Amino acid sequence: MKPSTKDQIKGDLHELKGNVKETAGQITDNANLETKGQNEKLAGKVQKKVGQIEKVLEK
Repeated sequence: MKPSTKDQIKGDLHELKGNVKETAGQITDNANLETKGQNEKLAGKVQKKVGQIEKVLEK
């Protein structure tokens, strides 16, 4: 599997985990957990973009 594909998959997983944490933080009224979820979701989006850019550069 190409590194760009791995980055995109890892980015999707981080976004998913971030969504879960953010939602759990909202449900439990835990601002810290909600913030961690937002940060992880953002990191996932960045990693996914990196994978997309690498894919373009591979061609």
